[in-house]
Amino acid sequence: MSLIWGLAAAVVIGVGAGVLSGGHSASRSHVRKPPKRLARAAVPVDASYFEPSACMAYAPTHGNRHLTVFLDAGHGGLDPGSIGRTESGKTIYEARLTLPVELDAMALLRARGFRVVVSRTRDTSVARLTKADVDGNLLTAAGVHADVAARAQCANRGHADALVGIYFDAGAPNNAGSVTGYDAARPFAAKNLRLAKLVQHDVLTAMNRHGWGIPNEGVQLDGGLGSVVNAAAGDAYGHLMLLGPAKPGWFNTPSMMPGALIEPLFITDPFEGSIADSSLGQHVIAGGIAEAITQYFDATGSHTN
Repeated sequence: MSLIWGLAAAVVIGVGAGVLSGGHSASRSHVRKPPKRLARAAVPVDASYFEPSACMAYAPTHGNRHLTVFLDAGHGGLDPGSIGRTESGKTIYEARLTLPVELDAMALLRARGFRVVVSRTRDTSVARLTKADVDGNLLTAAGVHADVAARAQCANRGHADALVGIYFDAGAPNNAGSVTGYDAARPFAAKNLRLAKLVQHDVLTAMNRHGWGIPNEGVQLDGGLGSVVNAAAGDAYGHLMLLGPAKPGWFNTPSMMPGALIEPLFITDPFEGSIADSSLGQHVIAGGIAEAITQYFDATGSHTN
């Protein structure tokens, strides 16, 4: 996640061996296109409001819990998110890494009986952008704001019962570890915290089961995970827009369900970046997210019918 959420972040160079701990090679990911069968299964939540291929709903593939989960693959389109490097020196972009994690988690959750709404299925924005939202090949501040707000709108219009944002972290080369954020200002703050704890624990456990030794940065208030678009308004807001409350004149359409946002790895750390760029790492993170969401709903007595 960039320091100004939605704009490109710092590039940190690191070169190493290109092999994951425990003997796992870092199989390089690309912007994987959803298979045709996935496209056929997609139902647009609101084709008039969102970018084509964005905000899509998918029915369960096994059983039906009659519960909907919203997954947000951070950034996308003109917004690459944070930029890092793998141990082999390959440049990697956050937006291209969050998408396969989201799609993998979606498939796992559908197989567990959940209806899943995803923010995007390709390397695109979520909002239908206007001329005011784009400056050349970059998003304007208004464009960033609109695209993040659209993700909360997607969760709401998709009637989600819970949401999880999937992002990656960035910082100095020695910064590493997994962190999950939640918002304490919402009426459902206790549910936010419970979901965040499960996501952090299950994703970190899944990664370290492979011997990767990812540090635990814990569960934190969302205001400490990054800033929003406009400095003055953002400082006054003090939340991540995906998770936070309404602020009249700044953000009028907040998400209306419990949520958490995970940054499982620093892509500016070459070792962690190599994991994030690998199909194995992406699937392991997705599995932890799916397990956490299942546990969250199981605790409420919501089971497959």
